[in-house]
Amino acid sequence: MPCWLKSSPPTVWRLRGTVPQRGLNMNESETTAAKKKVRVDGQKTGLAGEFFVAAELLKRDLQVSVTFGNAKQIDLFAHHPASDQIFAVQVKSLRSNNYFPLRRKDIKGSHIYVFVVLNKPGEPVQYFIVQGQQLLDEHESFRDLSDPKFPGISWKALRPFANAWSTFGCK
Repeated sequence: MPCWLKSSPPTVWRLRGTVPQRGLNMNESETTAAKKKVRVDGQKTGLAGEFFVAAELLKRDLQVSVTFGNAKQIDLFAHHPASDQIFAVQVKSLRSNNYFPLRRKDIKGSHIYVFVVLNKPGEPVQYFIVQGQQLLDEHESFRDLSDPKFPGISWKALRPFANAWSTFGCK
């Protein structure tokens, strides 16, 4: 009788949802499965970021509409009733401090970009708010946008724009 058959009865395998491969004992197959890193759904991260930004704008008395992908390159529309201004908002979200992928050619000067670091539950969300034209004009600060291999912006380069909600004409 093979050693893997002696390790656990088939009913245990069915309950666990795994059947070991021939030649491996149960502990080896479980260890291999545990080593695979589970990839976080980027769509959930993006949607969470959009909702967090929408909530912050609503707290600051702006009217907000989430596009749910129906407006190309615009995640939110925000209206400031006091100034009657309408803002097109692009939200870029990460789960932890890292590098926001973004190409210079995709940046629209008339849009406002809100970079969101969600962090772990219980930790505060970080917001970095920059006008699109600033991203295009400040070549030295955002030189990684032109990187041919992996264009984007490090969250460290965005520190001067932390919580810059005044970009929307509010506190």
